[in-house]
Amino acid sequence: MKWTWVLVAVLLSIGTLSLAKDSLDFPDYDGKDRVHNLNAKNYKSVMKKYDVMVVYYHDHPGSSRVAQRQFDIEELTLELAAQVLDEFDDEDIGVGLIDAKLDKVIAKKLDLDESDSVYIFTDDEVIEYDGEFAADTLVEFIFDVLEDPVEIIDNSRELKGFENIEEDIKLVGYFKSHKSEHFLAFADAAEEFHPHIKFFATFSPKVAKALDMKLNEVDFYEPFIDDPIVIPGKPYTEKELVDFIEDNDRPTLRKLQPHNMYEIWDDDVEGEHIIAFAEESDLDGFEFLEILKEVAEDNTDNPDLSIVWIDPDDFPLLLPHWEKTFGIDLSHPQIGVVDADDADSVWMDMDDGDDMPSVDELEDWIEDALSGEIDPDDDDDDDDDDDDDDDDDDDDDDDDDDDDEDDDDDDDEDDDDDDDDDDDDDDDDDDDDDDDDDDDDDDDDDDDDDDDDDDDDDDDDDDDDDDDDDDDDDDDDDDDDDDDDDY
Repeated sequence: MKWTWVLVAVLLSIGTLSLAKDSLDFPDYDGKDRVHNLNAKNYKSVMKKYDVMVVYYHDHPGSSRVAQRQFDIEELTLELAAQVLDEFDDEDIGVGLIDAKLDKVIAKKLDLDESDSVYIFTDDEVIEYDGEFAADTLVEFIFDVLEDPVEIIDNSRELKGFENIEEDIKLVGYFKSHKSEHFLAFADAAEEFHPHIKFFATFSPKVAKALDMKLNEVDFYEPFIDDPIVIPGKPYTEKELVDFIEDNDRPTLRKLQPHNMYEIWDDDVEGEHIIAFAEESDLDGFEFLEILKEVAEDNTDNPDLSIVWIDPDDFPLLLPHWEKTFGIDLSHPQIGVVDADDADSVWMDMDDGDDMPSVDELEDWIEDALSGEIDPDDDDDDDDDDDDDDDDDDDDDDDDDDDDEDDDDDDDEDDDDDDDDDDDDDDDDDDDDDDDDDDDDDDDDDDDDDDDDDDDDDDDDDDDDDDDDDDDDDDDDDDDDDDDDDY
């Protein structure tokens, strides 16, 4: 009996582990084709079948093997997203493809103007997705699209949740009721920016008091800024709200996130971004982020300042690319100015994260960046200078080689001259000896008595000649030595 209960316990534990594993399993593609290839004949009928239609307007892959494989990966990503969305009960959501080369007519009718983009059709709205092409990020964004444009704050717990949202632009309005014309104008404005900007409203006097708001007032919150901007001119029309938001939709400090990464990167300031890398879960990264928040709070009125914060944890696949492109170590906080087009960059000296800059030091650096004193184009100038230095070194080496060759030629010429002088001296000595011998023979033939005198004279002459020749040879040798010393 005891063994029976042991067996039951083991089976139950195995069943529990199996259930837990099933609950946490990420979905695998089941092989069913759910993504529609839209064309001129079927696009209307297919889109009518769904409450929401997700359309990927893609470039034609052509005959390139790499482009075709990349497109296959993208199509598989959409298939997985469609599989997950197929299980969503509240809305029927379809996914389709439109080829930019083969289906130009459809793209024009649907007003699709940017290829390699995802468009979401819902009711009368068309929303462009500017985020990472990944199934989980895309599905999360679609779920945000399906939510109401305005979220209502009814109590203190929901108010706490509102206050904890700090990474996004958010607006909150206080109105009398759902039927208020001012609330309806607020809701219409929210639809224009949904889901990129979050809109909240309250009809509770207690919540309004906690937010220090008056009736029909709308407050605008920048990311990471505690104090809101009260939109002037209440009560507002829809157009007045839309105009104000469009004039203030570039925050002083904003976070690059997977669902908005391309939207933020395209929104540069005069072709440049001030980029700050900081890992929030890291102690140094958290400290640097708090400094950035203080800088943003102090400079929120500066329309030219917009710092893009990137948490490396959000983009693990991009880390090697960023480190190689920017020449930085992302294990430490970094801040720099980056050219949005060619990725040239200049980075603040952070001492490898040992000492964080103070708020004042960071503000001084940012001021230099905004004034142009710190310019990413200087990176190109440095590269040009390095090339010039290399050319100068090559020229110097060539000059040295030429000088060495000239010296060698001079030495060779000196050696040749010395050899010629020695040969001439030897020839002169031989000629003198021959002349002396001839004179002796002639004297012997003429007079024997004079032989001794002549011989003595000849000997004297020979001695004198030899001495003269020796002196000449010595002089020549001395001259040659002097010439060698000069060279």
